[in-house]
Amino acid sequence: MDIQTARDLMREWVQADALRHHMECVATCMTAAAARVEPDEAERWTVCGLLHDFDYERHPTPEEHPFVGIEILRERGDVDEEILNAILGHATYSGTPRETPMARYLFAVDELAGFIVACCKVRPNGIEDLAPKSVKKKLKTPNFAAAVNRDDITVGVEELGVDLTEHIQFCIDALRADRERLSL
Repeated sequence: MDIQTARDLMREWVQADALRHHMECVATCMTAAAARVEPDEAERWTVCGLLHDFDYERHPTPEEHPFVGIEILRERGDVDEEILNAILGHATYSGTPRETPMARYLFAVDELAGFIVACCKVRPNGIEDLAPKSVKKKLKTPNFAAAVNRDDITVGVEELGVDLTEHIQFCIDALRADRERLSL
């Protein structure tokens, strides 16, 4: 599947602007991650980010998401197993191990991208001058972006084997590079 097809599928399934925005932000971070570890696979990594939550709006329960979406993608036949496994692995309750760099990065950027966007919304300059120090301070405030799973951010960083500050900076840089399109 190419990026435009993935984006079209996402738009068909997701009506909420906030969820579409989240998926675009995760895709942006995934594109940057691919540039680090698998530059020739950037399109696949972007597709993974765009589709990771495409079934969530219609099937939000842990019994359904991302399982319904995976079955739909399998039936389509145009998304490979590595992407499907990465999408399954981003939901810890699926029991799917994150064995590939793609799967580990998807898990590591998903919650963090959402948290960074929340940080941008309370700053006068958005992402322009956002620093990891500010993000880390907000992470310690439980009622700020309370829906974000801080444990997933911690586990994601540990699975990547990177420093938290460096990973936050990596995600900020990825989002900042596309800030106009993402309205950050």
